[in-house]
Amino acid sequence: MYKKQEFSNKARLIQVPFKDTKAVTVLFLFGVGSRYESREINGASHFIEHLMFKGTKKRPTSLDISKDLDRVGAEFNAMTSKDYTGYYVKINHEKKELAVDILSDMLLNSKFDSVEVNRERGVIIEEINMYHDNPLMAIEGVLEESIFKGSSLGWDIAGPTSVIKKVSRKQLIDFRDKYYQPDNMVIAVSGKINAKLIKLLEEKFINKIQKNTEMKEPRFKNFESKQSEPRISLKFRDTKQVQLALGFPAYGYSDDRTYALHLLTIILGGNMSSRLFTQVRERRGLCYFVRCYPNFYYEAGNVVIQSGLDNSRLDEAITVIQNELRKVKSKGVLARELKNAKEFIRGKIVLNLEDSSNLAEYYAKQELLVNKILTPEQKMKNYSEVTVKDIQNVAQDIFRQEKANLALIGPFRNKKKFEKLIRL
Repeated sequence: MYKKQEFSNKARLIQVPFKDTKAVTVLFLFGVGSRYESREINGASHFIEHLMFKGTKKRPTSLDISKDLDRVGAEFNAMTSKDYTGYYVKINHEKKELAVDILSDMLLNSKFDSVEVNRERGVIIEEINMYHDNPLMAIEGVLEESIFKGSSLGWDIAGPTSVIKKVSRKQLIDFRDKYYQPDNMVIAVSGKINAKLIKLLEEKFINKIQKNTEMKEPRFKNFESKQSEPRISLKFRDTKQVQLALGFPAYGYSDDRTYALHLLTIILGGNMSSRLFTQVRERRGLCYFVRCYPNFYYEAGNVVIQSGLDNSRLDEAITVIQNELRKVKSKGVLARELKNAKEFIRGKIVLNLEDSSNLAEYYAKQELLVNKILTPEQKMKNYSEVTVKDIQNVAQDIFRQEKANLALIGPFRNKKKFEKLIRL
C-alpha cells in the first residue's frame, strides 16, 4: 500500500514500501515535456535534462556525479517525454542518503555552465542524428507528426538541430524555473524505505524548493483531432527494409476506454500469439516483427501498428493488416481472446512491479498526470470488467478510414500508390 503526503509548498511525496527487496528508488517527476514548449525552444525540456548531470557547486563536473554513484553500483538516469521529465536513482538501501543528496544537489544547484551548455549541444545533435538515421527508431516520430498535425504533441522531444544550435542558456534557465516548481512535481520513493529517508528528502529538497513564478493556465493547448481524410507521410531512405507505421488518434490518460483499447491492442499485436503476428509473420512470412500498441498522453493518444517489411511485399502486408482491422470492427473478438489478453496484462503488471524503480514510476506518473492513483489491484479490476462489446465499440470508434495515418520510411517519393491501399 502506498502513502501520499502534500507539503505546504504543494510538493507531493508518494511512499511505496516493498519489503521483499534491499533496493530503494528515489524518483523526481516534473510536469513538463516537449509539448509545453514553443517552436523557438522545442527541445528545451530534453536539453535541461542533460544539463542536470553536468555539474553543481558541490560536484563540479559530470564525472564527479557519476563517480559518486558508480562507486556504489547505483542505477541512475533521466527521461524526457511529451508530458513529463523525470530523474531517478536506484540504489542499495544502505546508501539511500547518497541518492537523495545527489538528486537534490542536481535539481537545486546545477550550474548550467556556459561551456557545458555549448558542449552538450553537440551531444544532443548526435543523439538526434542517431534517431533520424535509424528508421526503426524514427518511424514513430514521423507517424505522430501526422496524427497530431498542428499540435506540439507532434513535435520531436529532442527538438530540431536548428533550435539546439541556437537556444540560449537564459532561455533554458527561464524554462526550467517556470516548470521546476514544487506544485508541478511528484517525488516517489519505493523499495526498502523508512522514516529516515523521508526526513532526508524534506531537509535536502522539499523544504528548499520554493515557488518562484506563476504558471498561467493553459500550459499547453489541448489536442482535438480534426482529421477528415487519410494522411500519408513518406520519408525517403534507400533501404532494403521498409519501416511502416499505421496509426489512429485515440484517448488520453483519464478516459475510461483506455482499458478496452489496451486489451484490443494486445489481441491485435501485443504478443506472439496475437492476430497480426499470426497473420503477417507466421502464416505469410512477410516480416520479422509486427506489433500494435497504444500511446497515452494527457487528453489524447494514439494506436500504432508497426512493422519492418520487404518493399516487394509491402502492398500485401498493408492489405493483410487492413483486413484484420476490418474484421475486428465487424466481428469483434472472441471471449477466449479477451480472457487471454486480460491474463496477459495481469501477468505483465505483476512482473513489472517486482522492481522498485517500476513501482516508483507507476505511482508517480498517475499522481502527476491524472491526479488520481489506482493501485495495481484497482487497475486489474478495471481491465477485468471490459466486455467483448466494449472491445468492438472501441475498434469501431478508432479504426476509421478518415482518421488513418500511414507513415513509411523507405525508397518512396510518390504518395498516390498508397492512397489506394488505405481502405477501411
